[in-house]
Amino acid sequence: MNKFSTLFIALLFSNIISAQDTTQTESKVPFDGYDLTWVNGQNRQRYFPVELKNKQGETILSAMALGDVYYNFNFARPIDNTQTNSASIGRSKEVTLNLFTIGMETNYKNIIGRLSLQIGNIISVIQDLDQSVTRGRNTTVEDLRFIREAAVGYHLNKLYGINIEGGIFMSYIGLESYLLQENWCYQRSMVCEFTPFYFTGARVQIYPSKKVKTEIWLVNGWQSYNSWNKYMGLGNSTYWRPNENLQLAANFYAGEETKVNGMVRFHHDNSICYRYYKEHRRYGLTQAAFSINNHFGFQAGTGISGFSQYMVGTSVANRLWFAANKFAVTARFDIVANPGTYLAFTPSPVTPNAFTDAIAADPHHMLLMEQAVVCFDIMPLDYFTLRFEYGFRHANVPYFAGHGGTTSPDGFTTTPIGTWKPDLIKNEHRFSISANFRI
Repeated sequence: MNKFSTLFIALLFSNIISAQDTTQTESKVPFDGYDLTWVNGQNRQRYFPVELKNKQGETILSAMALGDVYYNFNFARPIDNTQTNSASIGRSKEVTLNLFTIGMETNYKNIIGRLSLQIGNIISVIQDLDQSVTRGRNTTVEDLRFIREAAVGYHLNKLYGINIEGGIFMSYIGLESYLLQENWCYQRSMVCEFTPFYFTGARVQIYPSKKVKTEIWLVNGWQSYNSWNKYMGLGNSTYWRPNENLQLAANFYAGEETKVNGMVRFHHDNSICYRYYKEHRRYGLTQAAFSINNHFGFQAGTGISGFSQYMVGTSVANRLWFAANKFAVTARFDIVANPGTYLAFTPSPVTPNAFTDAIAADPHHMLLMEQAVVCFDIMPLDYFTLRFEYGFRHANVPYFAGHGGTTSPDGFTTTPIGTWKPDLIKNEHRFSISANFRI
């Protein structure tokens, strides 16, 4: 660990010890009494039925299970049934088990323990992208790919709570969640798709008041199990909720993310979620809210400036709930620019292709993409959602799968490719139906 990281940790723990000496010892609950089930990217459950309590009524262990299945129809009808350039949806014209996860958590006597296991198609489009495991030996993606989250730590009853944890965590960058059930739309916004979904490392969560949470992260890298170089990544996340109708967040990250020493990546996102209408009624409009999520980042070093490789984008969504929140409609628009394409998905492993040819021909290496999504949710219970969604995407270069697919001439990975090239187009239309449960 470098001198900066050592000094940072020493200062952090000195502040925690100071807080222990100057604050009262009683436990306080941050955001107590807040209804946050409406927030984009948050669990909408109000009740958690699987809990184990002791004789004093304290919860010593809680468990969860989530299942997510979808059918996605891409109007280009790619012959290999591959949905490209998405970390939310990986297949087309098939019923797909996207994710099944079970987990448990304990906070008994201030000990923090958390483990969530996962299987499903979503693993192939997220975990398989991690190439940090090629550094050294005794490590592979297979070691950890079925672990969604695993952490150990300790809770301090100071301020409104301080948590110190280490392990594998869901990413704090971006507004929308890895768990699609928690988002207002099934297909995530592209600004969130371009950012990490997990981190390996350590974090300190500090709740200085009922309305504020701030986190400091020391991680191996940007969505990576291992570190790329000699320095680890450093991040910060802060949430301010002055009341249950407003959430403001700002996140930062900096780290080395390539094999090349000195190549530094910086990323920042900020968001606002505001519920501007709420009415307790059985019929008609019951809630209305909007969210805005802005991103900016760059990668620079070894002769590459941040002006040639950067990412900037925004996502704006509005959601309406009806009939005691049993139904909801969401409309969302997002746009992202990624010159240098350092965060972009690779539409096909077969190169060259229309995307790589177009990017090489553009002196600015620009990828500009827009997405519009309309989603309708049926939610008879807090534990079940049936979702219908239409999505349109456009890119300034051929980027999405056409009818010829992106795998081989007949769509199978075992077929020789020869001189064949993937069929890529600029516009994509799709429709999906998804169902999920969570208890």
